Amino acid sequence: MGWLPFSGGSSNQGPRPSSDGAFEAPGRDQRAHCWEARDEYFRCLDRHDIIDSIQDGKKAAATCSKETLAFEQNCATSWVKYFKQRRVADAKKAATLRQLEAEGAGQIPAAEMERNKRASVA
Repeated sequence: MGWLPFSGGSSNQGPRPSSDGAFEAPGRDQRAHCWEARDEYFRCLDRHDIIDSIQDGKKAAATCSKETLAFEQNCATSWVKYFKQRRVADAKKAATLRQLEAEGAGQIPAAEMERNKRASVA
């Protein structure tokens, strides 16, 4: 879809300026294409054991070039950056939860958390 006028891409035109000069938000179909391209890209990264495609950008581009291109053409640049950062944060969160579970930590029920919160305020 190419979200910039000079970027290639499929026949989709990307965001258009609205009457006040700001760009229109992507429509449902554009978002769906972006998410599909993101999911394909992340599956490729998973196959090659790459979590951080920002830090390991050269490896990601070399091993998943087709998927990288589709992801970057179908999503706004800010979305690409956000999704890549979120992937790293989610991986760190999952690793932390696995480590806590391995150490015997359990989940605190919501009712108990609320009681503790009220007790600390009082």
